[in-house]
Amino acid sequence: MELDEKKIAGVFKAFCDENRVRILKLLTTGEKCACKLLEEINITQPTMSHHMKILCDSGIVVGRKEGKWMHYSISPEGSAAAMKYLKALTSISCLDTAQSCCER
Repeated sequence: MELDEKKIAGVFKAFCDENRVRILKLLTTGEKCACKLLEEINITQPTMSHHMKILCDSGIVVGRKEGKWMHYSISPEGSAAAMKYLKALTSISCLDTAQSCCER
């Protein structure tokens, strides 16, 4: 798997705000209309749009338009990619255990 630093940073940026975490928690029970998310989070519409853009750009959340409303849900593919990135970035690989990076 290729580790594109810019893409990975965008994915993890989605998790770095309390309001976005609240939104994600609400979406774990299924698709929600933006109006319902606004009621639950108690933020302004422009702030909600900002957070939803970050979540959608990361691939973690997908949106679909129905009439004048946007409906959001967690993307299984985006979620799986985030988990793969985290695992790849935090797994220790021992390519050459015979030699230390620092000679003692």
